Amino acid sequence: MAMGYRYEPRKFETAGLTPVPSLTVAPPLVLECPVQLEAVVAGQSAMMQDDPRVAGLFVAIEMRITRVHLHPDILLDGNPDRIDPDRWRPLLMSFQHFYGLGERVHESRLAEIPEAMYRMLD
Repeated sequence: MAMGYRYEPRKFETAGLTPVPSLTVAPPLVLECPVQLEAVVAGQSAMMQDDPRVAGLFVAIEMRITRVHLHPDILLDGNPDRIDPDRWRPLLMSFQHFYGLGERVHESRLAEIPEAMYRMLD
């Protein structure tokens, strides 16, 4: 398990989530997720190629959104194409901690990974 990650072949079952078919891409959507984007790879660029210690390890991927799915409960009244920010309270990660739109909710499991494992250049 590099850097504390592991491959999980049964992601939906393990997370207790429900897969539903996408409309424009092969991977499924997540029924319980209020905002979902279907996307395809539009381009990719190798990063830090000038450093032989990490050349080939990092890639920036450009995505083209092909479909947007929004749960009706988070839409702005009278406008089906806009999210009401008072109805959607996303979970955000900042410095390995999860936040709502206020106080910290809880730490991320990423916080358990020793910082030194991220210092490949030392």
